[in-house]
Amino acid sequence: MQNLKIKPLIESVIANNASDLHLNSGDKPSLRIDGALKKVDYPTLTGKDVMELVEPLLSERQLKRLKEQGEVDGMYAFNERARFRFNIYKTLGELSAALRLIPVDIPTLDQLNAPEIFGKLTHLHRGLILVTGPTGSGKSTTLASMLNKINSEHERHIVTIEDPVEFVHTPKKSTISHREVESDTKDFFSGLKYVLRQDPDVILIGEMRDSETIAAALTAAETGHLVFATLHTNSAPKSINRIIDSFEAGEQNQIRAMLASSLQAVISQSLLPKIGGGRVAAWEIMLNNDAIANLIRENKVHQIYSTMQLGQSTSGMQTQTQNLVRLVKDGTIDMDVAINYAFYPDELKRHLGLR
Repeated sequence: MQNLKIKPLIESVIANNASDLHLNSGDKPSLRIDGALKKVDYPTLTGKDVMELVEPLLSERQLKRLKEQGEVDGMYAFNERARFRFNIYKTLGELSAALRLIPVDIPTLDQLNAPEIFGKLTHLHRGLILVTGPTGSGKSTTLASMLNKINSEHERHIVTIEDPVEFVHTPKKSTISHREVESDTKDFFSGLKYVLRQDPDVILIGEMRDSETIAAALTAAETGHLVFATLHTNSAPKSINRIIDSFEAGEQNQIRAMLASSLQAVISQSLLPKIGGGRVAAWEIMLNNDAIANLIRENKVHQIYSTMQLGQSTSGMQTQTQNLVRLVKDGTIDMDVAINYAFYPDELKRHLGLR
């Protein structure tokens, strides 16, 4: 094993069940625990200190990129106990770094307390499933748990295209090909361009960053593949609009038609601090049906939320408001936390009897 000066800090991340480690020049290291940053009892870092801490994590190619471009992404495996996704970057000319802990053991959907519909979605054979939310909201963990269920129960070929590869799945019933951008394929679009020649059943796209990648994902979903992908949006209507708005006006009608026919579900999630410590996921779930597909085709995405509200009792859909009300009433989260994280705070207040 490399002589890692960073080892005590990594041990601290694991011991404190922290999600992130921040190394900023001019400051002490910080751990993100239950969503809050806490300083570590450690000397204030210089840019040189940060370089000494992170240099053993980097390959020669990554080190060259850091020197040429001033930032680099990557993964680092700490023995067999943990994996870290890292971004090393510069602030005011000095080096800094952020490391995100990626669990080695992939949680089951039951361990995530995920709604029953998540498991049902893994039995589908075609279509697009989006998991959306801000950075650090647990999107990758939710997707990993869904892929883990497919891997455990179905004989399929799963291809992941990620930057970088986060969760590493051990083949069970399925065959799995992990592909990392730059190491295994040029970029997301190139990976998707060639993936259909690799006989996939299930495709995971780490992030849909541009219109080319989105179009390729929709094509794969339309041609009989189950496609999972992420977006940095915080609700189903905003996710759909983000996809459509990625294209020129002349292309948008075609994209609406492709979305209407291929979209299966949009899962939007946030991680909220629990009363007593820890965090809990709050989910909004939109499931495509004839009514929603028609709204997408007719450019009436703003009406989708109302359709979701009406379908909550029978379809498996749920609004974030409904989920937050339940979490408040069962004592899992504080009312103020729910209001702060709510997509529609006024609606939530009405349901909680505050207006």
